[in-house]
Amino acid sequence: MISRVSRFMTALVSKYMPDPLVLAVLLSMLIFFTAWGTTEHGPVALINMWGDGFWNLLSFSMQMAMVVVTGNALASAPQIRGFLHTSAAIAKTPVQGVMLVTFMSSLACAVNWGFGLVVGAMFAKEVARRIKGTDYALLIACAYIGFMTWGGGFSGSMPLQAATPGNPVAHLVRSEAYPNGIIPALDTLFSGYNLFIMLMLFISLPFITGMMTPKEGEVRSVDPALLQPDPVFTKKLGEHSTPAERLEESRLLAYIIAGVGFFYLGRYFYHNGFKLTINSVNFIFLLSGIFLHASPAAYVRAITNAARSTAGILIQFPFYAGMQLLMEHSGLGGMITEFFVNISNKDTFPLLTFFSSALINFAVPSGGGHWVVQGPFVIPAAQTLGADLGKATMAIAYGDMWANMAQPFWALPALGIAGLGVRDIMGYCMTVLIFTTPIFVIGLYFF
Repeated sequence: MISRVSRFMTALVSKYMPDPLVLAVLLSMLIFFTAWGTTEHGPVALINMWGDGFWNLLSFSMQMAMVVVTGNALASAPQIRGFLHTSAAIAKTPVQGVMLVTFMSSLACAVNWGFGLVVGAMFAKEVARRIKGTDYALLIACAYIGFMTWGGGFSGSMPLQAATPGNPVAHLVRSEAYPNGIIPALDTLFSGYNLFIMLMLFISLPFITGMMTPKEGEVRSVDPALLQPDPVFTKKLGEHSTPAERLEESRLLAYIIAGVGFFYLGRYFYHNGFKLTINSVNFIFLLSGIFLHASPAAYVRAITNAARSTAGILIQFPFYAGMQLLMEHSGLGGMITEFFVNISNKDTFPLLTFFSSALINFAVPSGGGHWVVQGPFVIPAAQTLGADLGKATMAIAYGDMWANMAQPFWALPALGIAGLGVRDIMGYCMTVLIFTTPIFVIGLYFF
């Protein structure tokens, strides 16, 4: 059954899903007209909100572009190529390859979402090279499907923000039960319901994707150029090389840069705890890449080769930044949340919050932005109903990561590395969205 649904969803997406940029434009228009018809703001005010937010994700866009280029450049280093090649050899058949990529990506995303997105895509490419007859698009979809574990993992934005003093809704959380205005990780990440949901995702995702593996005659062809290994970026110098060329290819200079950088990181983690952020992940990727490529010039060539994959991120993220501010400042995000809150009771509140979060995800796919838009409505409502604040927080996180399987925003880094388009993978992702729904319903309602 899963295979039939997968084929149907893939055909549907291939026919009707537009390019991600066109989708972002259509979503912007939908939100604009919905806000115009349901809020007190006029069209000029709404356009101003959208325009004011358009460049709000510039820093984040740069971070994500760096995730792609530093991760890709690191993967092209000879040592990493060898490691990925050896790890991919664990799988012997196309089904095993699909399941292995899904599990490894799920595990990596649970540790750190930025790390998982890049490593999953790189590993999927290596498995595709090793196992003939594997559906390359499905493997890349599996790398993105592993992203479903990030919200309940160690880098989940919402539980970590909720546990941080001074976060945007801390003043609403403050009460006798939570005098410091924070919701500790014991009530979110280490709760029984989260451990159940995460365990079920780790177990079920590889089996669901494994059952989506097409039969031998149904595997879609892929451009062989996409599976070609990256070129070797190390340059051998001749006898008559200039001092400038020797400096550019200097191993010593590369090791000094990497050494100083890792010294800084070591001190940072020692004083602040081992907290992986997207900046620290990028720094680790960058320093490791310089060290393994063993010269500044070789690393620049690797970065230049990888930078071609960032076009989708650079052009699409500003549209989502505009949507996010429009949802927040117009009050539309709050209205959607309030609708679900008003039809809830203590028992159904987490589940309905989950579905409202999934709906808002299409316009606000950023976890941090989600907390700003929904937190001020969800937390007071949970307190009024006597619902668990930790579960209410995680319901927002789950809805966000679940709906990502129908929202291509976070797929862009993986697609950039893979050289594929959104229509190649979203049918598989939406199939997983359908078949994982019971996990979240059971975890949020019965635990």
